[in-house]
Amino acid sequence: MSVTVRVPAKVNVQLGVGGLRGDGFHDLANVFFAVALGDEVTATPAAPGTGTTLTCTGPDAGQVPLDDSNLAARAARLLAAHHGIEPDVHLHIAKDIPVAGGMAGGSADGAAALVACDALWALGTPQQTLLALAAELGSDVPFALLGGVALGRGRGEILEALPVTGTFHWVFAVADGGLSTPAVFHECDRLREEAGTGSTDTDVPTPDADPALLAALADGDPAALAAALTNDLQSAALSLRPALAATLAAGTEAGAIGALVSGSGPTCAFLAKDAEAAEAVAAALTASGTCRTARATHGPVPGAAVRTG
Repeated sequence: MSVTVRVPAKVNVQLGVGGLRGDGFHDLANVFFAVALGDEVTATPAAPGTGTTLTCTGPDAGQVPLDDSNLAARAARLLAAHHGIEPDVHLHIAKDIPVAGGMAGGSADGAAALVACDALWALGTPQQTLLALAAELGSDVPFALLGGVALGRGRGEILEALPVTGTFHWVFAVADGGLSTPAVFHECDRLREEAGTGSTDTDVPTPDADPALLAALADGDPAALAAALTNDLQSAALSLRPALAATLAAGTEAGAIGALVSGSGPTCAFLAKDAEAAEAVAAALTASGTCRTARATHGPVPGAAVRTG
């Protein structure tokens, strides 16, 4: 017996970043949007006493850590500890979300492992408990459980589902190599200090969701959403990886109606007016030489769920 869970990647259609808090985190206004590009995590029983083991296949699989730092393995152990059982399970990650690409692939795998192990071990853990465990694993993990579109406050883990109408069409341009999320936040703080605005939570106002962006999502209006896309980490990502500017320009020139760095990068996200336009933008980006590959997809989609059939 085994259980396979499909889990989506995310794009941050708004990422408002407050100042550095005393605990080392930043207050966020983080509007998560789940897209159909995703990973699958399969949980299979393991012999008693073997603990949690991992394998991974797919693009960038060689960059996925298979040790105790992997969020999927940590999720299995955390869930087992919560229920007082042994974490004897083998987890296989079928990787399709870019690694270290700003699309929360590792967090998605952590969420998928929670759902897969909960089903495999027939634990019936309440959703709110799973969300609390997910928050212990990382700021982006709870949203991967929820999916759809949600506003994340605090460090991103306090979620509020948002109304959304229709389907939006996206293209993701995948860069060579990754960017460290802590390094991008640190660069954001450094750039703020350099600009003389200050970088602490006493200098930078607590961010809030943009009403125009929320209205665009609720109305299902791609053009209005494109006009409202923002990412306070984009300047930092471009500072660390200047070549991303050429990627953003190439996608816009190819017809994307909106463009931004996804999360902490280096993946760039482009909003297209429809599915046909998204395919054209993806083809142009792939041919441009400004990225390793480009993928067209859509959203919003549900969060981590057991695959049936």
